[in-house]
Amino acid sequence: MATWVYFALGSAFFAGLTAILGKIGVTGINSNLATLIRTVFILIFTACIVFSTKAWQSPTKLPSKTILFLALSAFATAASWLCYYRALQLGPASKVAPVDKLGVVFAIILAVVFLKEQLEWKTMAGAILVIAGAIVIAIK
Repeated sequence: MATWVYFALGSAFFAGLTAILGKIGVTGINSNLATLIRTVFILIFTACIVFSTKAWQSPTKLPSKTILFLALSAFATAASWLCYYRALQLGPASKVAPVDKLGVVFAIILAVVFLKEQLEWKTMAGAILVIAGAIVIAIK
């Protein structure tokens, strides 16, 4: 199996864990405040990883295109997290998390449109199954 698959599975596991821990953590406080607190911990954790692995580079030495797209990605992440925590506050984690995974479908569409990636029939079939699963889970 390709190395990226292991990291993708790790990402999926931790995303699932995020839903459960986030649902518990967002109880009784404003969801935006919960997102801010989460973000501070993420900053500390990732800073420790970057510095302990000696991966730090001065942002002033990075290409401006890199900084621009990382900034845009950060805004998208912030918007996603703010929506996600509010959804967790209002709904059950067992329904919110699977609907949130429709991001997979959006990523496939955006990769085809903007990155010119080829859409294979297996990818399309998987996207349709993700959509179907989200609909089945979300409908009362």
